[in-house]
Amino acid sequence: MHIEEPALALWLQAFRHELHRFPELSHQEFETTARIRQQLEHHGIRVLDLALETGVVAEIGLPTAPLVVLRADIDALPIEEQADLPFRSTRHGVMHACGHDFHSAAALGAAVLLKQQEASLPGRVRILFQPAEETATGALAMLASGALEQARAIFGLHNDPTLPPGVIGSKAGELTAAVDRVDITITGTGSHAAKPHCGNDPIVIAAQIISAAQTLVSRNAPSNENAVVSITQVHSGSTWNVIPDSAWIEGTVRTFSSELRERLAQRFREIALGIGAAFDAEVTFNWHAGPPSVINDPDLTALALQQATVSGFEARVVEPSPIGEDFAFYQQQIPGAFVMIGTGEPYALHHPAFRVNDDVLLPTARYLADLAVAALSRLGDAVTRAEHETRAAPEQRA
Repeated sequence: MHIEEPALALWLQAFRHELHRFPELSHQEFETTARIRQQLEHHGIRVLDLALETGVVAEIGLPTAPLVVLRADIDALPIEEQADLPFRSTRHGVMHACGHDFHSAAALGAAVLLKQQEASLPGRVRILFQPAEETATGALAMLASGALEQARAIFGLHNDPTLPPGVIGSKAGELTAAVDRVDITITGTGSHAAKPHCGNDPIVIAAQIISAAQTLVSRNAPSNENAVVSITQVHSGSTWNVIPDSAWIEGTVRTFSSELRERLAQRFREIALGIGAAFDAEVTFNWHAGPPSVINDPDLTALALQQATVSGFEARVVEPSPIGEDFAFYQQQIPGAFVMIGTGEPYALHHPAFRVNDDVLLPTARYLADLAVAALSRLGDAVTRAEHETRAAPEQRA
């Protein structure tokens, strides 16, 4: 089935709007999965039978050919939509505030474009429609299902409202941060507010821990490394004249190097427990490790930026971002590159009025398809060189 690009653009836009109207949270993307699967099968695209509750894996090309992977995510966020759109979310408290509907539609468009040239593909392309990126658990589910078996390289994308339309940004090395969550419970002794000496005030202890946490980066991170420590929740007490007996703190730590990640986790724990001991209170410190830093393969990143230029985009080397992205789990298994697609919209990711520029949808789909073909061609060239060197070696030894 061949679709001309003007018709493909309209179809992809309509499909994205459909996904946007019916968003689903992480690991609840059953209808989204069914919609994507239906479109793939309608276009004759092979869907792999993998052990996934939600999410879809499609494949184009001969099953024995070299394999490159494209990845998109499909889940939404627990946010009430404020964007005034004719296709706004129909589900209370849930919206595509991160543009995963855009990613899914672009990847579907790439699948259709690749299917149209399947007979001439220099290899095989697998496309992951991954669930649960927002909870950083979907990539692990994909890996457990065997979705990356035999793969030689993987590429991922994310829309970026801070980049203008027509720009694709990336960089070699660290692109996004490792994202970890910390929660701390302080258990002291409550008392009447008029008699604080009769208790052990957990609010004061929490304040000391929060203040000390602000030194974690300045006194533990080298000046040439970036990190972020943010305390985002503090809960304690229920009335004005009673000192409570407990307090709870939650926050996040973002780092780019594994060494600094480990160091800050250790120091945060030591500081919290040490302050608790100094005030004779019990402190429980919980560190919840999230995805590691996205670390782009230099060669694949160069290829992705080169292809951006060939596909009519402006290629731009961008600064590392402290956002998180579970694409990093794939890069622990095989080389990969992650790119940012400029959409130039006024609202940031996760904003209730967030929106995506539909004009970028078809160019992004075309770029993904062309990037997969370029990567397969490079893999084929590498295999040819290796075979030539293997054949030449005996002659050289002779």
